[in-house]
Amino acid sequence: MASVETSDRDRTRTSTPRVVSHDETKPSFKTSELMTMIGVVVAILIASAAADNFDAPRAWTLVAVVASAYMVARGLAKSGSRHVDNDR
Repeated sequence: MASVETSDRDRTRTSTPRVVSHDETKPSFKTSELMTMIGVVVAILIASAAADNFDAPRAWTLVAVVASAYMVARGLAKSGSRHVDNDR
């Protein structure tokens, strides 16, 4: 009897299966880390322009450190988590 019910269910199913995209993480522009990095870089550059004892080489070194930390954080985020995109 179970085989009859199964075949009836298969025959009445007409819709196609829903396709869900699986990415490892959200896109970078949807994360708070990107906005934080941009804010910190802007703050460093403004402080460099305004302060007399904060020169350009030190400012650009700090910007490079912040950008590198952001890249490491994104790499760690992509290494193990999964993101399901239901917007499609």
